Amino acid sequence: MRVLVIGNGGREHALAWKLAQGERVSQVYVAPGNGGTARDERLETVPIGMTDVKALADFAVEQKITLTVVGPEAALAAGVVDEFRARGLRIFGPTKAAAQLESSKAFAKDFMKRHGIPTAAYETFSDPAAAHAYVDGRGAPIVIKADGLAAGKGVVVAMTLEEAHEAITWILEDNKLGVTHNAGGARVVIEDFLAGEEASFIVVCDGKHVVSLATSQDHKRLLDGDAGPNTGGMGAYSPAPVVTPNVHAKVMHEIIQPTIAGMAKDGHPFTGFLYAGLMIDDHGQPRTVEFNTRMGDPETQPIMMRLKSDLFELMMHATDGTLDQVELQWDRRVALGVVLAAEGYPLNPRKGDAITGLPDDEDEAMVFHAGTAMADGQLVTSGGRVLCVTALGESVRTAAQRAYDTASGIQFAGRQYRSDIGHRAIKR
Repeated sequence: MRVLVIGNGGREHALAWKLAQGERVSQVYVAPGNGGTARDERLETVPIGMTDVKALADFAVEQKITLTVVGPEAALAAGVVDEFRARGLRIFGPTKAAAQLESSKAFAKDFMKRHGIPTAAYETFSDPAAAHAYVDGRGAPIVIKADGLAAGKGVVVAMTLEEAHEAITWILEDNKLGVTHNAGGARVVIEDFLAGEEASFIVVCDGKHVVSLATSQDHKRLLDGDAGPNTGGMGAYSPAPVVTPNVHAKVMHEIIQPTIAGMAKDGHPFTGFLYAGLMIDDHGQPRTVEFNTRMGDPETQPIMMRLKSDLFELMMHATDGTLDQVELQWDRRVALGVVLAAEGYPLNPRKGDAITGLPDDEDEAMVFHAGTAMADGQLVTSGGRVLCVTALGESVRTAAQRAYDTASGIQFAGRQYRSDIGHRAIKR
């Protein structure tokens, strides 16, 4: 069986790595891939852009691809699933309409309000004056979100009114992110600040049935102690102790199942990975911060390290509508990933720096590539988040030690990373 993975990040490297282990899988292609997928002899990199949906579908036909798995949100928003299905090709992911749960913050918030899914109070604005006035009336802390895809950089958690007004100017008036919502033009969602501990809750959906993946927790802030600007994620670990069995049951009953039922009711049955970003308060009550319509990055890397079941077979069940027949097996150990980022990340990452000291892959420690490329035979940085060094251990502390030990020998100019990934779990 031949498999195509669409995307070029660490998430896609991890998905391709796991799919290549499938018993029935003979070849895994990655389009467009990165320096890491190009170096992996089990994978074949294909130079097709992730939003070039017609060229991707043509490739799937030519190569007789059995299954295509979509990694990034940009490909989903471009309608790659719609194109593949129109040609009778098997693909795992949501349609363009269903992917609005991620591609439009306003769509997602309106959907949650309509279907009674717990989330923060909010309002949506395209008029800067009205947005500034709303913030003044609501007070701080408050959260400002760009309504559109911003690669994890479109959210500002403003702890002061000054920060909130600056965010409105930056996102809405100046549109520095270049983000537009589905109707065109910049728009922001302003919502109440939620206190608590964050967790990532990711499930596999076939339109009716749901299988939950291992829980995980991301670290969004750039610096130790959860300081500095929001990023796409500086590291993650799995499982997340904050998601107790009671919290897990609440999330499934109050958030996941109503979302799947609501999307079907609204005429957009949801197939694909559904990621609920949660805020869990001191009483164990989860509320939805956001939805993503694909696996998280860097959560995918530790989750794939822990998955013992065949990912290819899981995806085949998901595209057949038979997820009710699946029970996943997990490594009981903790997996933890540390992101090594480029100088200037998240706003102005430098590219082209040589990467040296990469270790050999091991069963208990993997280096997944994200922002890397090959240039004249040399591996170089090509994006903000460069690598995710991921390791298994008997505890969060031992997994972290192994990941940091593995990362210590990897060098590139301006390398930056957090030294406290997993600190919340260690405190617990």
